[in-house]
Amino acid sequence: MEWLFFNLPILLSVLPIVIFVFFLIFWKISLLKSSLAVLAIFSILAIFYWQISPSAFMISCEKGFFVAFDIFIIIFGAIFFLKILENFQVINNVSYYLEHLSRDYRVQIIILAWFFENFIEGTAGFGTPVAVVAPLLVGLGLPPIKALVVSLLGNSASVVFGAAGTPIRTGFAGLNVSGVSSLSALINCVGFIVPIFMLWIITNGRSNRREEFFEALPFAIFSGIVFVVPSWLISFFGSELPSIVGSFLGLLLAIVAIKVKILIPQKALSLERGESLKRTMSGTKAFLPYGLLIILLIAGKFILGESGIKVLSLSGQIFKLFNPGFAFILAGLFLVFFWTSKGKNKNFPIKTAFQGSFLPMMVILSMSIFVQLMIMSGQNESGIPAAVFLLAQIFETNLLPFFAPFIGAFGSFLTGSATISNIMFGNFFVLAATNLSLSTRLVLSLAVVGSSAGNMIALADMLSGEAIVGVKNKELEIARGVIIPCLTYLLLVGGLGMFLVEII
Repeated sequence: MEWLFFNLPILLSVLPIVIFVFFLIFWKISLLKSSLAVLAIFSILAIFYWQISPSAFMISCEKGFFVAFDIFIIIFGAIFFLKILENFQVINNVSYYLEHLSRDYRVQIIILAWFFENFIEGTAGFGTPVAVVAPLLVGLGLPPIKALVVSLLGNSASVVFGAAGTPIRTGFAGLNVSGVSSLSALINCVGFIVPIFMLWIITNGRSNRREEFFEALPFAIFSGIVFVVPSWLISFFGSELPSIVGSFLGLLLAIVAIKVKILIPQKALSLERGESLKRTMSGTKAFLPYGLLIILLIAGKFILGESGIKVLSLSGQIFKLFNPGFAFILAGLFLVFFWTSKGKNKNFPIKTAFQGSFLPMMVILSMSIFVQLMIMSGQNESGIPAAVFLLAQIFETNLLPFFAPFIGAFGSFLTGSATISNIMFGNFFVLAATNLSLSTRLVLSLAVVGSSAGNMIALADMLSGEAIVGVKNKELEIARGVIIPCLTYLLLVGGLGMFLVEII
């Protein structure tokens, strides 16, 4: 392996990624500027060093644009839907009903930071769960740092399928992802440990910590299982629904456990709390928008399937008719038209949705074109192998199934997005796995589960979370709270990967 690092083509292939890491961590340059810099650097290398053909360069740009446009629709739709829910105070009402399922603070926090956060991740993603749930946890009485740690932990297991399947749908665009959804969900069953770590964090510092922890431990374990198992079962129908339906079914089972008083603490304990939430609508009305969204997603998945329209372009790109973003938009429009009182202006948050989705789209556009250029750089006049092929050689080790989750987590740590992490590393994993005669399905599944676990330590989510709960420069303190759960998660996934490689 040592000779690889003294090979000029490999060094130049690695250089843009090294610069990307340096810009983000040491110079603290924004993700967008870092992404644009990486694209500019490799574009120059592709043109002047690899001497990529003009047609290959144009095709790379086209493919990168269509990947970014696909995710733009999803993010636009998700923000459009979320803002309409905020306008109608749906999220506050849902939070109220979830919070009042139990008087015990341990049960309340797991309900909000696990089930509700998983559902928000499945419907909106891109840091929204932390932004919504962290302030609610502070309102329950958790100190801001604990609230941030717990909300970051909650933004993990469901990230495998992100905003309606985006990490797999868009992150591995162009790759063969047959069977990746179901295998990812199976591997991700180790995520049942997350509520246990939540419980450990929130009882820390309490006078009867040991007793309070073990009293609620059965409910924490149960909560973990009733999310990951339904998610796995639903994953056989695609990557759009597991986080949404898994959290919904899991919450229903948790409500049953609470109502019949099994697996929950016998003595309800509460925290000193801030201002209580108030309800302004019935529970049925509050949960109706989410039910409508699920129906539209399922209908779109089964009616439209993989059908699409061939776009007139050099790459012969096909625009898929089923995009989860359209389901978000339709659900939002339904609410505006049928819930807005007569005589009042109907508010369509188009400008807000565009502003919120433009920046992520530009980052993904830059990274997608960068990755496509690395793939297409082999079509050149210099005779140098494609950059993606050269980088794949670095990943070629029999321990790849163990390291894949850690590499995926590193990508999420840097970018704050499992989707972008998958865009960055997906092609390398496929080539390396193919050269090693390993299952590409397994390696991609391990990578996406790792990138979801890495969301716990995502720099972007930490910084935005600090701003939301009103603290500054507490990244190290927050990191100490999430690093052990994150590493435990990754070690379990990596170990499972080394086991599965023998049978898949």
